[in-house]
Amino acid sequence: MKIRVVSSKNEIETLGPNEQIIHLAFRPSNTDIFALVQKCPTVKALHIPSSYKRTISKSAKIFLEMQGIELLEGDVWGHRKDINEYSEVSQSVYDRIAEYKQDGLSDEEVEEKMIRETRLSPEFVRFLVKK
Repeated sequence: MKIRVVSSKNEIETLGPNEQIIHLAFRPSNTDIFALVQKCPTVKALHIPSSYKRTISKSAKIFLEMQGIELLEGDVWGHRKDINEYSEVSQSVYDRIAEYKQDGLSDEEVEEKMIRETRLSPEFVRFLVKK
């Protein structure tokens, strides 16, 4: 799964309409969130650092909820935007999730194991397990 990394408000205009998950590496305002949803109508989740998530307004959270867009907390560790505008979740993560599910583990058990095995945030792991 590709995660589009957006470093500034100016980059919102460069987004394509088919982006699914977007990591915001800046503190977004309500206007930025509304503009992003208009530009990317098929977005499923916004991924932002925990310090920024705490500052998102209640109205923006309600708007995202009404649109069916999840607000996920986390960072994109080790990603170099100057090399690639996308960060990717490796196929091995999906394979491991499928393997645990085949072994009969519940979603919660799969989440616990994947959080320990990866450097992904709990909310993001939960999102991946659901999808």
